[in-house]
Amino acid sequence: MKIGELATRTGVSLRSLRYYEEQGLLTPVRLENGYREYSLLAEEQVRTIQLYLQLGLSTEQIAGFLHCVLKNKEAFCKEVLPVYRRKLEEIEEQIHLLSSIKRNLEDRIQSILEEQKETEE
Repeated sequence: MKIGELATRTGVSLRSLRYYEEQGLLTPVRLENGYREYSLLAEEQVRTIQLYLQLGLSTEQIAGFLHCVLKNKEAFCKEVLPVYRRKLEEIEEQIHLLSSIKRNLEDRIQSILEEQKETEE
């Protein structure tokens, strides 16, 4: 199938499909006229890439295990679990940082409200 058909079937933009190719996640055959020709399996491959992107993984991380998960269940791909654990740690750090920022903002708001209340009295 051509890139336009793959984009239509998956809902992924042509630009994204070309990017996946640049990142080594998707490998079409190049025809003599330079057009990309994708196998029928490319649709599943793009959907799998999208799933991992929605989990917040980078294309570099996905590239490290994509071929394995396309052939096997995730549980049989030893590269997946460490990536998931690292991502979870990153998210927990971000949550901690955001919680700290939230507390600081709440304190600033409270301080301003108290100061405004004092000047009104």
